[in-house]
Amino acid sequence: MVETSPEGRILAAVRAIPRGEVAGYGEVARRAGLPGRARWVARLLAASDDPALPWHRVLRSDGRIAFPAGSSQWREQVGRLRREGVEVDAGRVRAMRPARSLDAEVWGPG
Repeated sequence: MVETSPEGRILAAVRAIPRGEVAGYGEVARRAGLPGRARWVARLLAASDDPALPWHRVLRSDGRIAFPAGSSQWREQVGRLRREGVEVDAGRVRAMRPARSLDAEVWGPG
């Protein structure tokens, strides 16, 4: 069954992020068909109590972890990302690249 509610689409987009990869809140919103709704993604993840949800793969658009540095949530996210092989330096994933559009994939850089 395809999820049609906005919340369901956001959660499906988070679940679709592969192990060892990350995406920004805005990118998750865009993938869910809700461009410009990054804060909605953040609020939904903060309210989720689903232990299987890979919330730790979602970062700020600049690759930084959104939790305060050194907090228990920050340490948990860093630990989970590192266990998946993601390089985290001072709370930031530097290799994070913006997602390419379908046009860019088909036709190359503009």
